[in-house]
Amino acid sequence: MVEMETTDLVGPNGTVKVQRRRGPPTKQVNEEDVAAKKRQLEASRQYGRGKGIVTKSIKDKKLRGNLRALEERYQDASLKAKDAEILLENQSGFLEPEGELEKTYKVRQDEIRGDVAVETAKKGFELQLEGLGPYTCDYTRNGKDLLLAGRKGHVATMDWRSGKLGCELQLGETVRDAKWLHNNQYFAVAQKRNVYIYDHRGVEIHNLDAHVEVTHMEFLPYHYLLATIGNAGWLKWQDTSTGKLVMQMGTKQGTPTAFGQNPYNGVLHVGHQNGTVSLWSPNSTTPLVKMLCHRGPVRSLAMDREGRYMVSTGQDMKMSVWDVRNFKPVHEYFLRQPGSSVAISDRNLTAVGWGTQTTIWKDLFSKHRSDIEQVKVQSPYMAWGGEGQHVERVKWCPYEDILGISHDKGISSIIVPGAGEPNFDALEQNPYENAKQRQEAEVKSLLNKLQPEMISLNPDFVGTLDTTSNQERQQEKDLDRKTGAEAERERVETLKNRGRGKNSSLRKFLRKKGNQNVVDEHKMRVLEMREEQRKRAKEAKEGRKEELGPALARFAGRGGG
Repeated sequence: MVEMETTDLVGPNGTVKVQRRRGPPTKQVNEEDVAAKKRQLEASRQYGRGKGIVTKSIKDKKLRGNLRALEERYQDASLKAKDAEILLENQSGFLEPEGELEKTYKVRQDEIRGDVAVETAKKGFELQLEGLGPYTCDYTRNGKDLLLAGRKGHVATMDWRSGKLGCELQLGETVRDAKWLHNNQYFAVAQKRNVYIYDHRGVEIHNLDAHVEVTHMEFLPYHYLLATIGNAGWLKWQDTSTGKLVMQMGTKQGTPTAFGQNPYNGVLHVGHQNGTVSLWSPNSTTPLVKMLCHRGPVRSLAMDREGRYMVSTGQDMKMSVWDVRNFKPVHEYFLRQPGSSVAISDRNLTAVGWGTQTTIWKDLFSKHRSDIEQVKVQSPYMAWGGEGQHVERVKWCPYEDILGISHDKGISSIIVPGAGEPNFDALEQNPYENAKQRQEAEVKSLLNKLQPEMISLNPDFVGTLDTTSNQERQQEKDLDRKTGAEAERERVETLKNRGRGKNSSLRKFLRKKGNQNVVDEHKMRVLEMREEQRKRAKEAKEGRKEELGPALARFAGRGGG
């Protein structure tokens, strides 16, 4: 209810009655403030780091002020990143059909080479390497160099744009996988027995004898970790900057069939014979998540760059798209043969190699305008193959519209319009870097190296404020102790000694090398039980001395009657 008040104003024409509205003054909506808030909201959604820190409940004034200033700097950075979009002039161009009857997957490579620029047409080539395959391939993180590894021991590196050969090796034994490390100076090769690391000249530098019969490898660039898994099913993380074995654990699922990493959080995905995919981190001896993806062995898997979706293929001749955020299936696509390899490009184009064919799918992760229901694609974007070359691995070249397909007769580089990221950050990865820039980038990446403890399903926990109080932490510890008290008592009871002497269970436990420098609750209880046994033995000895008398008391400590 609006109240009005009447006042008399005296003017030259007499007294005039004026009515005024009583109440708080009305706020005028400023269009500039609304636009600024809208820009801030869009920038935080696109370039923000997630939910901000709530500082109202913080009692310390200095800490509250520092956190508010930090949040303001984060908001300014997101706004500047939003404003810098006008500098991104390059756009990715896809193949567009002229009518409904025209299909893009019918376009051949010779037609694309005839219509693109001369320099781009040179990027599509084929290397015939018969008799040494099947081959696996890998590109460096900036997409400059290519690594080829044949099953029969042929390994080569090259600058694929200019065709310049880096090094060439003939190892003379089985090679199962090959992987570039942090740059083009070092690469790892999984050979018949162990994993070996070579430099860019082909000189052997390290023999990782702890990695035995490795079948799959992945390199985590921000953590400097080489992750391997072999026929025995043991998953291992090797720090390539210090040379130490960070962690190793058994998956207990037999020989793995697929292996890949999530580039968003560094979690490893392992495909097994029973159709499950397990997620692993070096901070847990048990899998973080287990997903039943196929009704048969998992053949291959891949994750997109943002870590939201996973594409897997199985022996059941299906290609499944999974939402990793809630671990639910999105869609299933049928293949005519089991998919042997899957790769996802920078612009979310998915390449699947099956048999002698390779199909490239577009918009597998897009949604309707309502942003609720996922779109199921009816036909692939492009296709290649059918020439009798069995596909071993497909690999996208970063920042290029190039797909590398390695098969039993060599490698084929095909042009896929719209696959690569046209706007790259030269401070992150520079495809045109020189030797000086490469050295500086290597030093900076070593200084900014992340620890293995930061690998988790939700990497946003780093930098957040722990709001739990000391009392809550103490209650959680007490609950853990209460729940584990019975199990701990059972473990201690198993160490009770039925015999005597140096071979007692307690002494065996205390003599273990791994227990000498470890002090935990279990060891403290064992030590307490050991002291109790000593006291009981001493009391029994004193009582025996009193029974035997002064003449025979000196024989009380010996065995026998």
